[in-house]
Amino acid sequence: MQMKKPNTYHIALGSNKGDKFKNLQTAINTIYLEIGNIKLISKVYKSEAFGFKSDDFFNCCLILESYLNPHELLKALLKIETSLGRIQKKTKDYEPRTIDLDIIFFEDKIIDTKTLQVPHPEMHKRQFVLQPLHNIASNSKHPKLNKEVAVLLEECQDKSVLEPINIWLKNPSKSLNFSKYSYIAIEGNIGAGKTSLATKIAHDFNAKLILERFKDNPFLPKFYTDASRYAFPLEMSFLADRYQQISDDLAQLDLFKDFIVSDYDVFKSLIFSKITLQEDEFKLYRKLFYLMYKDLKKPELYVYLYQNTERLQQNIKKRGRDYEQNIADDYLEKINTGYLNFLKTKTDFNVKIIDISQRDFIDNRADYLWILEAICDA
Repeated sequence: MQMKKPNTYHIALGSNKGDKFKNLQTAINTIYLEIGNIKLISKVYKSEAFGFKSDDFFNCCLILESYLNPHELLKALLKIETSLGRIQKKTKDYEPRTIDLDIIFFEDKIIDTKTLQVPHPEMHKRQFVLQPLHNIASNSKHPKLNKEVAVLLEECQDKSVLEPINIWLKNPSKSLNFSKYSYIAIEGNIGAGKTSLATKIAHDFNAKLILERFKDNPFLPKFYTDASRYAFPLEMSFLADRYQQISDDLAQLDLFKDFIVSDYDVFKSLIFSKITLQEDEFKLYRKLFYLMYKDLKKPELYVYLYQNTERLQQNIKKRGRDYEQNIADDYLEKINTGYLNFLKTKTDFNVKIIDISQRDFIDNRADYLWILEAICDA
């Protein structure tokens, strides 16, 4: 199952009641916990109330990545506003507010419905939106006006004076520290979610992603049809391909990425082959494995995602690969046992076993953040 990419949004935040800076920070923290990853946050600017007399506003903008669609995002932002004490009025009159959260851009798309208009219809007329937006997205283009934010700011007729606040809001997305590792391998049984997790981490934390090329293996469908006949050529082809891929990818430095994350480690070859091969075949295979493995760079953190057999089967059915649909429970249980027994013996490995049988990190952001915390605490 291929991971879909998150949507990119530009959000404007404002507050002019109570502890305004704290309101902005609390809103940002809640957006991170409940909605998605925050890529950038602008400076905070103080400005006079626009369109009515009231206390000065604190305003900022941020770039958000979320798997929510625009209407789901609007609903989530309104919920956050309510949780921070804003009372939603039915009139359009301006009023003081603890927090105001508006969707300014949704990539290069235009939305015009009764409940949501994107780009925000008044954004190009408001200095307090354009100035912080210019901080983080000066080259972004308004899809209706076909002008960049920098140009809109220059042409804006609103002459309000904005005062930058010399205190920076904290980005909670930066609270997790993967920088202590240069190479993380995420492993697990068939259907455990290792590829999905590695892909999400690579995207959210600027890592180079290495994914196993199992789709191109011609022996894999044949193995699930006739395991005894195709086990040895399957394991040999996997070993050769994993060795080649890891050797090539780890040798190619990427100066623009912070670390490497893969959805497998070459050692899985030894675990699977012990289950699938005959004893004499496995002895030969093991000799070849160690001759090749000694030359490879080892991961600094080895994460094993444990899922019980019932959840594994549910995931396998959900992703719908034809050749996997008849995998027996016994085979999956042998793989889990093989991994766990192997990891117990590897005292030279930095291993983190995470039981995610009751977690859904794809559709539940809280579960995803829980797993990230567990990895960073390893």
